[in-house]
Amino acid sequence: MSDPSWFRSTKTYRNLPCAHRRWRHDGHCAHVHGYSRSFTFVFRCQERTENGFVMDFGKLKPVKAWLEEHYDHTLLLDADDPLLSKFRDLESQGACKLVVYDDVGMEGSARFVFDFVAPWVVKNTDGRVQLESVECRENDKNSAIYRPD
Repeated sequence: MSDPSWFRSTKTYRNLPCAHRRWRHDGHCAHVHGYSRSFTFVFRCQERTENGFVMDFGKLKPVKAWLEEHYDHTLLLDADDPLLSKFRDLESQGACKLVVYDDVGMEGSARFVFDFVAPWVVKNTDGRVQLESVECRENDKNSAIYRPD
């Protein structure tokens, strides 16, 4: 019987400047506002590499590039934002780079990132490593964590 314990490691990507708006909010979050987001990944495995790694961080360049594509100098909007067409017009004029998905808040962003990175990790480690959770941080005070149970 194998040892059911897990080795874990974390990787954080910081300083991804983007803006978003929570159009349903009845306060200031309904306005476009920005943060420098960060993402922390918790990886786990039961068998480490020959180098003793859970996750070889040097192999995460495609994940970093994907994060930068989505969160570096972008404007995040919910897919059902009633002003989406107006923001698309602004994008076509070069005023912003839109990234649109269902829930651009911290909780939704943590899940959005998890849903991309988790299968990537399994595929690129031949199933040896799992992504346990993603923490999405909008500043030094606020974050959300997504971890499927």
